Amino acid sequence: MNQTISREALAASLQSATPPVVLEALPEKYYAQKHLPGALHMPHDQVDALAAGLIPSKSAPVVVYCASTTCQNSHIAARRLTQLGYENVRVYTGGKQDWEAAGLPFNSAVPVGA
Repeated sequence: MNQTISREALAASLQSATPPVVLEALPEKYYAQKHLPGALHMPHDQVDALAAGLIPSKSAPVVVYCASTTCQNSHIAARRLTQLGYENVRVYTGGKQDWEAAGLPFNSAVPVGA
């Protein structure tokens, strides 16, 4: 079972002096449309290939999210990160749906009007 983090705790940690590495575990097109501020893209099926480059320190705090409470991509990615030796991995289970419901901002990789 993966450790989880609430929206409130995640939002607060993003404002801290040592914010976590935030990873979106969805396919590229969803990441490009909108992602949590500062989130990096790491699809759940590319953890082995991307983890070392995105998270150089195995002790760094990491938060993985996906679309919603029913999406399992974040749990799959977090489980694999733990298997690879990452020590401080949590899942934001509410994902984009919960973040948006709270009226919190997103970043986008798609130019406006594209």
